[in-house]
Amino acid sequence: MRIALMADIHANRPALEACLDHARALGAERLVFLGDYVGYGAHPNEVLERIMAETARGAIAVAGNHDQAVADERDAMTPDAETAMAWTRGQLGPEARDFLASLPLRFEDGPRLYVHASPQTYPPWIYIREGRDARRALESSRAPSVFCGHTHLPALHGITATGQLVSFEPVPGAPVPLPGHRRWLNVVGAVGQSRDGNPAAAYALLDTTRAEITHLRVPYDVQAAAAAILEAGLPPSLAARLRKGC
Repeated sequence: MRIALMADIHANRPALEACLDHARALGAERLVFLGDYVGYGAHPNEVLERIMAETARGAIAVAGNHDQAVADERDAMTPDAETAMAWTRGQLGPEARDFLASLPLRFEDGPRLYVHASPQTYPPWIYIREGRDARRALESSRAPSVFCGHTHLPALHGITATGQLVSFEPVPGAPVPLPGHRRWLNVVGAVGQSRDGNPAAAYALLDTTRAEITHLRVPYDVQAAAAAILEAGLPPSLAARLRKGC
């Protein structure tokens, strides 16, 4: 089975549509959404409508911190993120809010665990930025493979039965074998707001038959997404971030 894993869409409809089209063209049979569907971007309703439609057809979705912040105004964020979240709250209707409130924090799919951030504890939402973060995350779970987002940076971490850890940044388009003698933590990057200097959208495609994962980059209409942010009256820095990919 080929499973497309997408995180941190952040109300960016052009990026989401580009990734979904790309995944379908590569034969994705299942979609997994790893949280943060809203925040930052100008298309929260359109993105949620698509996510809800996909989950109605069998896709899996878990909650992210921005999704929970819709209902919890006490969540601390950066000033620009809080401005975008306040605007987002004013855009969403009851159906979208109910959908976000219904999302689980984690989903176990056989040997695979899907979460937004580290599977350790919620809250706080723990970032997996380096090897020691990945080790703690893997030690907090018994799942053979963990898939998450949250950092907006693609990464892959593996740990052996003897505790040896290997961490690296995957090369886009290059399949990486996932041998069963290691446990794996995959950070799939961000669909809607890349932060590695490449403005292209990021997602990952897992092939369970071949036991390998491929991290992918998908160009999309960044200028249209940035222009929508400005037209909505959201902070210009959020549009600039899309254009720079950082």
